[in-house]
Amino acid sequence: MPRRRPGRPRRDENLQTRERVLAAATTLFARRGFDAVGLREVAASAGVDVATVAHHTGTKAQLYEACFARVFEAEKVVLEQAARRVRAASTARPRRTLAGLHELIDVFVDFLEQRPETTALWLRRWLEPHRHADLDQRYAAPLYELVEQLLVEAAATGSLVEPTPHVAVRSLVWAVHGHVVALAADPAGARGRREFRVFAHRWLDALYGTGSGGGTS
Repeated sequence: MPRRRPGRPRRDENLQTRERVLAAATTLFARRGFDAVGLREVAASAGVDVATVAHHTGTKAQLYEACFARVFEAEKVVLEQAARRVRAASTARPRRTLAGLHELIDVFVDFLEQRPETTALWLRRWLEPHRHADLDQRYAAPLYELVEQLLVEAAATGSLVEPTPHVAVRSLVWAVHGHVVALAADPAGARGRREFRVFAHRWLDALYGTGSGGGTS
């Protein structure tokens, strides 16, 4: 087995350093936005030097995009798993589609409650809608489209009626982001957590319950 050259970091050490840099940068960009954060500040927060930040992520713009890619990959994993369960349930028993969508909402809310920096990062970007707009196409649109496709497929089987899936998905996403912002102001808000869950499920039932062509039986 070839020996590692002296002073050369192991691959897992490089990955750990990169993750530390991205975690620090995500927190800073989420709090203050792109312009207000410098690479030296990221380096100090991550406990490394500026050269290390540049080595792992390149320019500040590349670091900023890497932060979005990082939260996107984490969110994609949980939503794709939930989407597969919805699709499987819908295929086996179309009238279980609504129950699957309830689970999908819970998975999405869980993710953002546990990783509120995702909401903060996106809200900072959306404050300047014409800057870094390409990030939306790479790291938001694919997840919107994933859920929109579920609604399109369910509508095609008669499991529910949804003429504007893109509006439905974006409306719910913004509602959940608003919920996460409210929690940031009151982190111990157990009541708010419960009430939002109830609201989200009532919202689904009102749109796709038995009176709308859907069902849970």
